[in-house]
Amino acid sequence: MDVLQLARWQFGITTVYHFLMVPLTIGLSVLVAGMQTAWVRTGHERYYKMTKFWGKLLLVNFAMGVVTGIVQEFQFGMNWNAYSRFVGDVFGAPLAMEGLVAFFVESTFLGLWIFGWDRLSKRVHLACAWAFSLATIASAYFILAANSWMQHPVGVDFVDGRPRMNSIWAVLTNNTALAAIPHTIAGAFSVAAAFIVGVAAWHLWRKRNGDDEHRSVWRTSLRLGGWVGVVAFAALAITGDTQGKLMFEQQPMKMASAEALCHTEQPASFSIIAIGDVSKQNCEDVKTFNVPALLSFLAHSDFKTEVKGVEDLVGQYQAKYGTNYPDDPALGELAGKPIDYTPSLPVTYWGFRIMIGFGAISAGIGVLALWLTRKGHIPDSKWFPRLALLGIATPFIGNSAGWIFTEMGRQPFVVVPNPSGVDGVWMFTAQAVSNLSTGEVWTSLLALTSLYAVLGVVELFLMRKYVRGGVEGVLPPKDGQPKTESLSFAY
Repeated sequence: MDVLQLARWQFGITTVYHFLMVPLTIGLSVLVAGMQTAWVRTGHERYYKMTKFWGKLLLVNFAMGVVTGIVQEFQFGMNWNAYSRFVGDVFGAPLAMEGLVAFFVESTFLGLWIFGWDRLSKRVHLACAWAFSLATIASAYFILAANSWMQHPVGVDFVDGRPRMNSIWAVLTNNTALAAIPHTIAGAFSVAAAFIVGVAAWHLWRKRNGDDEHRSVWRTSLRLGGWVGVVAFAALAITGDTQGKLMFEQQPMKMASAEALCHTEQPASFSIIAIGDVSKQNCEDVKTFNVPALLSFLAHSDFKTEVKGVEDLVGQYQAKYGTNYPDDPALGELAGKPIDYTPSLPVTYWGFRIMIGFGAISAGIGVLALWLTRKGHIPDSKWFPRLALLGIATPFIGNSAGWIFTEMGRQPFVVVPNPSGVDGVWMFTAQAVSNLSTGEVWTSLLALTSLYAVLGVVELFLMRKYVRGGVEGVLPPKDGQPKTESLSFAY
């Protein structure tokens, strides 16, 4: 592999790994704040215990997320310095806001929440929990604003061969960002909900034949996770529809690649599943099961809109952006070579369906959890906790597939041209990579992948330890302790 491929693999591995922690932190932080709110308002001990238990797991995951996230921004200077020089005047602003505003507030109030259980009043301590959880959402907002600018550059002028920001407000209110943010947050709640359902179902089954003083904790958690998972999937469907319509306008090649739509159709059918090699340009070699005119509706809210196919779009891109890469030695083997404007169709086609399918499975397990716990029932069969534990992985897979589709579907661009934006504000991925040797990138790729593998083992060990420890593992010893209202968090 050349430097470009290695750099892309490194960024992909580290990003997907980091994003396994991010949605769980966002979703759990809000749900834990909600649990603590219920405790402060009602005084019921089960909400206090829920806050303690799920809060412990939140902290473990947050710590790992911070460690793995630090590498992300360093990579812009390591492997992508040409990209950093091109977008630095724009990209730096939302990233600085994320670090100086959101992450600072997030860390400060998390510290107050951890150490303030027996030092702050209930309401002040609760306010710290909400401040932390809202700061995690703000952090995601600034990161997504930066990513959305790469997908749809706005608020800039093109000066001396580089974009110069003329409106931070335009960058932060980019319609692509405003659609991506609720979709990402809904995905985070889906992850947190599946995690809660899986762990709570296992604990309920674990002590099904004996007395369990914490049974109400697990049953309430299970139902909370079920409801949140169902609502989150509904939100994902609504926000995903909004993103699809923007994708039709802003990145038509991504929409065509999501359907492996080789030829323009009017109206366009939505492919449920394909049999054959979707990477082949000859669409007659692939058998698909379609819903007539549905893709037109998803693109433009009607059943007659024309949707461009890959072959027609390639011609348009070649006419506007060229047929060959510049004859620049910095491009290495790609210098002067033909530009492939077609993303990897197997990745985009199946990634899009994995995203939807695994999200639906997660919501289905949530519905099942609500049904089995209706009218005070406790699930007592061994198949449900096993299914719920396996279900923890489904929204993680769906989220990862969605991000892989989003990023790989924009290739060969790292900054995608805005159809109604400023000419020149776009960049090929091949032009963005640093001038490094393959040995240097191999070294960092192997080192970071190995480090992340070790961190993954540590996270799984700690999560397993505190999950198996249950509520007892996060509460201080009962002997000689004051009432639960003034107990330390024991962290």
